[in-house]
Amino acid sequence: MSEEKNENTTVPVEEAQKKPAVQPAAKKSPVKLITLIVMFISMLFLAWYVLSDRHVPFTDQARINGLMVPVVPKVSGYLTAINVGLHSVVKSGDTLFQIDQRPFLLAVEVAEANLDNTVQNVASKTASVKAAAARVGVARAQMEQAQRDWNRVQTVLRENPGALSQTDKDESETGLLTATEQVSSAEADLERAEQNLGISGDQNAQFRASLKTLEQAQLDVAYTTIVSSSAGYIESFSIDMGFYAAAGQPLATQVSNQHNWIQADFKENNISLMKPGNKVLIGLDILPGKVFTGEVKSIGYGVSTGNTNRGDLPTVSGSQGWLRDPQRFPVIISIDDKTIFPQLRHGGQVDVVVFTDEQGGFLNALGRFRIKLISWLSYVR
Repeated sequence: MSEEKNENTTVPVEEAQKKPAVQPAAKKSPVKLITLIVMFISMLFLAWYVLSDRHVPFTDQARINGLMVPVVPKVSGYLTAINVGLHSVVKSGDTLFQIDQRPFLLAVEVAEANLDNTVQNVASKTASVKAAAARVGVARAQMEQAQRDWNRVQTVLRENPGALSQTDKDESETGLLTATEQVSSAEADLERAEQNLGISGDQNAQFRASLKTLEQAQLDVAYTTIVSSSAGYIESFSIDMGFYAAAGQPLATQVSNQHNWIQADFKENNISLMKPGNKVLIGLDILPGKVFTGEVKSIGYGVSTGNTNRGDLPTVSGSQGWLRDPQRFPVIISIDDKTIFPQLRHGGQVDVVVFTDEQGGFLNALGRFRIKLISWLSYVR
């Protein structure tokens, strides 16, 4: 019994020794998993890029624009006062430059003297008209008297042909003819005097011409003081006292700080869903860390392609790369917060996100996060 037990117990041990050892499970390579994750993330980014480009378009090709007015004198003369300098801040109505007034004050005095002479001439011509009219009256009265004399002569001759001599008859006829010619002459003199006078009073052409000459001279005096048309600051300034200011030639450039807007150049496929009135978030490099609101005011309908006359259409430059960059069109955006206008600089860089759908949800949230992040990055750009 004992031998059988030993044999029974030893057999399994030998069989166990003959069985091959169990191999440990092979480790799975993480490359496949990482590849899948990267592909998934890439697909998410691709989907976000395609959707956001149309529903929440973004551009960093945007600049601050505004009104720029050349400071141009309307009269010529030497500068006697300069009250501003480069980058001076001015208010509406501030005196910028003063042109020598002396030649223009003399012109005012000459115009006043000419006006006085014109008034006297008009009065003299008016008196001549009155005198001519009086002579016409006298001539007509004389003609009426001569006509009555002639009528009496004719009556007498019919009743008593021998009562009057031929001389009396001739004298009466001559008197009537002379009186008639005197009336015609007096009327011609009156017409000539009226033509020389023209319209009497304040509506007389010579009087109005002299008056306008005086007003122009007075206006030129006012033009010698060059004032600011609006609030802003002075640029392109390089003149000094004694500089000869030529009419129509700019002395400086005044940049308004009251009327500013943003021109954002969006790619052509960005504006497919965009329309005026869309809300906008704006990041300004000059005010990093802050985001401002705005609104799309208009979208450009054309840009220069090299086949149009320069100045006909805006010129937009796109980035150059290996792939062709889509055509860009200017989009004009207004800024809601007008209090920041004095801090803006024309040509300053701007980042813009446009929300084509106010109910965009997740895409709109990503757009807000993006513009906020970029605004903070402006600190280190």
